[in-house]
Amino acid sequence: MVVVQTLWHEIISFLGISQIIEVCKTGDYRVLLTFNGILSLISPLIPLLLLIEIGRAIFYKKFKIEDYKMPFFIFVANRFISRFLSIAAVAFCIGLLEKYALIPTTMTWYWFIYGYVIWEFSHFIYHYFGHKIRLFWCLHSTHHAPESMNLSVTYAHFFLEAPYADVIRTSICILMGVNPPMLFLIMFIDGTWGSFIHVGENLIKDGRLGFLNKIILTPSHHRVHHAKNPLYMDTNFCNLLNVWDKVFGTFQNEKRDMNIEYGISREINPNNFWDVYFGELYYLWKDIVKAPGIKNKLLYIIMPPGWSHTGDHKTAKIVKKAFLEQEKAQPVPMTNVSAL
Repeated sequence: MVVVQTLWHEIISFLGISQIIEVCKTGDYRVLLTFNGILSLISPLIPLLLLIEIGRAIFYKKFKIEDYKMPFFIFVANRFISRFLSIAAVAFCIGLLEKYALIPTTMTWYWFIYGYVIWEFSHFIYHYFGHKIRLFWCLHSTHHAPESMNLSVTYAHFFLEAPYADVIRTSICILMGVNPPMLFLIMFIDGTWGSFIHVGENLIKDGRLGFLNKIILTPSHHRVHHAKNPLYMDTNFCNLLNVWDKVFGTFQNEKRDMNIEYGISREINPNNFWDVYFGELYYLWKDIVKAPGIKNKLLYIIMPPGWSHTGDHKTAKIVKKAFLEQEKAQPVPMTNVSAL
């Protein structure tokens, strides 16, 4: 009986409908007009879309269990390992840093815009480090390991990534004056959109979302971020507002003539939990062990993925540069020449 109750609780928690069920039991629907009530109505959106995505794939006979199996295993593992780590990290940063805030803000629309821009900056910093520092990439790579895109990918994270991300994001936001209530609201909005942009092609074929593609980061942009195509590597680090990607030159639109290849650049078994979850840590350890001297061992930890003490670097920057040079060196087709 305990097992059944625990399983039921986990299902309700995953679907995000516990508060809605409580409202139905009490019959007090006025609570749905409050801020918390509105959040309770929005929370089930991503799980519902995930179920629709899976159902649609089954209906059209395009469902592949391997596309969803690994994110599901990772989600279950993380539920046992890291349930309270992120909450503790956020609370710790707020308690430690709030008194040092540079600017006092209030819950007004103009401070909300300020807060969201600062949040996106903090998200950019965490996400950029996750791709440019080998140790942090080991935490982030689990999210990039799936070789197809669907809403279950949003649940595929190494258990230490969320606390590390929240320490960076919360610290920057609190120091820049984003007050905690506003920060929690931004986190909720950004988390909901951040989940939605993982929607698969079998639910939304063209992830550009029309005119929105020119205003915000869409599923199309995030599909580019998850690609291992040389042109797409290390791009689109923001989550909703693409301002910082454009400022720092990491913004990249999806090209219509380039098929996206999902996954990470090293050879991986996407159906092996241990390889997906711990593989990058294992290969980092191997590189540290074989590296000569303390300096090289430390450099493997802090340099970008693909850096080598031998000088034979295969970082994303070098791979992309080689790809662009090769593209530039290719002869122009005669049809295009005549058109010029």
